[in-house]
Amino acid sequence: MKRAAIIGLGDISQIHIAGILANPEITLCGLCDINPEANQGLPEGVPFFTDYKEMVKQTQPDCVHICLPHYLHYPVAKEVAEMGCNVFCEKPVALTTKEAEEYVKLEAEHPELHIGICLQNRLNESVEMLKELIDSGKYGKVTGTRGIVPWYRAKEYYDIKPWRGKWETAGGGCMINQSVHTLDLLYFLGGTIKGVHASVGQLLDYGIEVEDTVTARLEYENGARGLFFATNANHKNESVQIAVQLERGEFLIRDNVLYEVQEDGTQKKLIEDEKMPGSKFYYGASHSKLIARFYKCLEDGTDHYIKVKDAKMSIQLIDAIQESGRTNSYVTVR
Repeated sequence: MKRAAIIGLGDISQIHIAGILANPEITLCGLCDINPEANQGLPEGVPFFTDYKEMVKQTQPDCVHICLPHYLHYPVAKEVAEMGCNVFCEKPVALTTKEAEEYVKLEAEHPELHIGICLQNRLNESVEMLKELIDSGKYGKVTGTRGIVPWYRAKEYYDIKPWRGKWETAGGGCMINQSVHTLDLLYFLGGTIKGVHASVGQLLDYGIEVEDTVTARLEYENGARGLFFATNANHKNESVQIAVQLERGEFLIRDNVLYEVQEDGTQKKLIEDEKMPGSKFYYGASHSKLIARFYKCLEDGTDHYIKVKDAKMSIQLIDAIQESGRTNSYVTVR
């Protein structure tokens, strides 16, 4: 039985709480938020703290879940790791490539610890099957990809939590917040991305610093090409789409369903993701799977989880797209 604690009790923490409580092999031993009023509607009997260091000292968790604003992910993970705790950190892994590299260094300096990053969409049933099909070699190599995130965020989304609209605290806009999973999957499924040419800007008049709309051409090391489009300026949240073209096949994930695209253009359904109930269905239902896998690794000492070094590529890609948008030029991902 492993003991878990959570720092940060915003929206995403509820998904972590549910995943922990649903697992009989994990005990939720502590919850922390700097806002004392966050101690409302929490699981009965779980101690609440406003100081996470005090929580760690008093509850002695095996793992601390970091569900804080982006700018706190790495610094709090560093402090927790140096206190001897394993870490399970929400996306994004860092604000910048430089910070991600510091996080990788921290991971290497603590081989006795597990530091997992919450890129749970890799465990969606559709993605797992598509990854198996690609890796099988049956359809040849990847020749093209497409990732589309047509979402909507009202101005109130940024007004309620102003850190979301600022470079210093969010690290970006629709890419690092809404689309980091899609960028991660374009890399995870398609392979290493060599360079990008992108347009980055704002369509909404919200007075925020960060981008709300991005279009990017991706160039893969294996010669494949990709297209990425993301926006928070749609009229509603619509389905994320991920398409992968191979030499002898084409596949599409849409509405949480994996399809094989036939030669005549018809689509054959292969598998459908498990969905979360309610309005946050677009989070996907794989948080619990990822949490269970991570804690199994804690139990048996294995490393079959998403590490900091695995998650770094998504931040490198975001930084390259941002630079390309600023300079209107092709930028190598580094």
